[in-house]
Amino acid sequence: MPVVSNTSPINYLVLIEENEILPAIHQRVVIPITVSEELQNPATPYAVRLWIENPPDWLEFRHPKLPADDPLEQLGRGERDAILLAEELGVALLIDEAKAHREARRRNVPVLRTLAVLDKAAERGLINLAETIARLRKTNFRVRSKILDRLLEQHAARSSPRSNSPQQC
Repeated sequence: MPVVSNTSPINYLVLIEENEILPAIHQRVVIPITVSEELQNPATPYAVRLWIENPPDWLEFRHPKLPADDPLEQLGRGERDAILLAEELGVALLIDEAKAHREARRRNVPVLRTLAVLDKAAERGLINLAETIARLRKTNFRVRSKILDRLLEQHAARSSPRSNSPQQC
């Protein structure tokens, strides 16, 4: 099922060279034109600008048709349009910013964060989560170290042979 993405998840997935997990999990990713513009901003890392100049086939660009209301006007343009598109298409929204995350949930839009996508990719064996998190830590991705450590611990517990073996009575 497709997903709508805001700027930051794509930015960080490109920076850590894991953007190809998106189509592996969601087949297609839709972004608002405003997100595309943000990804092309001169302040955006060069690798991301280069990537968006030659977008992959699985990336689709759209303008939202729904009008923005007052709560959405308090958000950035990319966040606003991503929420509107996800709402319009009836699909999940990939977004990390807390205020936008809360607004999407208030609107009953299913929300995913970058870390949830990485966790799902690791669960499916698409990435090595420890190596990927190590690369993510080298970026300016904002999350408490404890959250990353907990994610790695949970993944290790799920992946250990002990957790996969049948329990004895």
